[in-house]
Amino acid sequence: MFSPCLPAAFFVTYDCAKSLLGSGGVLKEPSVAPVSHMLAASLGEMVACLIRVPTEVVKQRTQTSPSSSTYHMLKVVLREEGVRGLYRGFGSTVLREIPFSLVQFPLWEYLKTQWSQRRGHTLHSWQAALCGAFAGAVAALVTTPLDVAKTRIMLAKAGSTTASGNIPLVLCDVWKSRGLTGLFAGSVPRMTFISVGGFIFLGAYEKARRTLLS
Repeated sequence: MFSPCLPAAFFVTYDCAKSLLGSGGVLKEPSVAPVSHMLAASLGEMVACLIRVPTEVVKQRTQTSPSSSTYHMLKVVLREEGVRGLYRGFGSTVLREIPFSLVQFPLWEYLKTQWSQRRGHTLHSWQAALCGAFAGAVAALVTTPLDVAKTRIMLAKAGSTTASGNIPLVLCDVWKSRGLTGLFAGSVPRMTFISVGGFIFLGAYEKARRTLLS
């Protein structure tokens, strides 16, 4: 269950915020550019999560109940928990996505800058996409424990301790029951998926941005 609104919501917010933050004041200086990239990416993720979280809640519950359709599961969630149920795990998702963005986007921008300086020209879109793939893989690995916690919170039975969204408590439970392996469960497929996604979306974003500005 994927919505094209997700990348659109993120990139519109990210680009606007980056432009505004870099248009004046202290954040205009090149030396603090990573800070503006972090802030812009964080704002973009918060906006995107307004769409992402309900989508993930319904998707994951449908996956754990194959006999139910997506529409049926949506009705079940609304009937049993209301709109609030669609946003269960919103806090944990934001707390996963913001650290992810704090790693991915400054690293992406840094890699592009360094590669561009060494090549002596603006990077091609596919080169920017490669930078995005690498940055995405690194960010995915670092934030895997938060993804594990988010998934457990979303799938927990309503009213349970896990469903309350206490991330440190959930991570502690995972550590006690499965150790470091449990905290990084699914890290390889997550890194692979996000690396491919970073290549496609960041490459497409770079291409579209240059086309519109040219």
